[in-house]
Amino acid sequence: MDLKADTAPTTRRRGAELENAILAAAWDVLSEQGYAGFTYEAIAARAGTSRPVLYRRWQRREDLLIATIVWARETSPVEVPDTGSIREDTIRYLRSADAARAWMVALASVRLAEYFRETGTTFSDLRERILPADMRPTLEVIAARAVERGEIPDRPRPARVLSLPFDLLRHEMLMTQRPVADGVITAIVDDIWLPLLRGPACPGG
Repeated sequence: MDLKADTAPTTRRRGAELENAILAAAWDVLSEQGYAGFTYEAIAARAGTSRPVLYRRWQRREDLLIATIVWARETSPVEVPDTGSIREDTIRYLRSADAARAWMVALASVRLAEYFRETGTTFSDLRERILPADMRPTLEVIAARAVERGEIPDRPRPARVLSLPFDLLRHEMLMTQRPVADGVITAIVDDIWLPLLRGPACPGG
């Protein structure tokens, strides 16, 4: 994902403009150098500003890291399709997620290894911190729409069942470190998720 900061501004930047430039620069540093190189000095130099400007906004390096990943995530939103078909919605969502979120899986598995060791946290912990607390999972929304249309039975389903397509997609990203083949995406939907949603009630559901 190419998210470049303007490192040679011609006018004094303030407020949101300055913060956006800092976070864009921080993303570039993180992508290129990993957490080891993710320092206030490197980011300030890349953004064309000073360390005190960064410290005033983010007193801890971890806070700056979280803000940077949230910024990058919001810069590359994933489409939430509504085609009128659960199959088409899910396939389109997984394709969009593959295109927009592969960077996060690669980042977490390679560039953030030192961060996880230093903090004793996991990718799951990081995900909890960067997602809005009130955010409804996309696949839950897609499934709820399908229930309303009568495509799948109306019954409770465990959260793990609803998140399964993205979990399998993420596993594929992690194992291959490359874009997920379209045949894999359709197999996740046609061979695994839809039969699961339409079949007998799941244990615990």
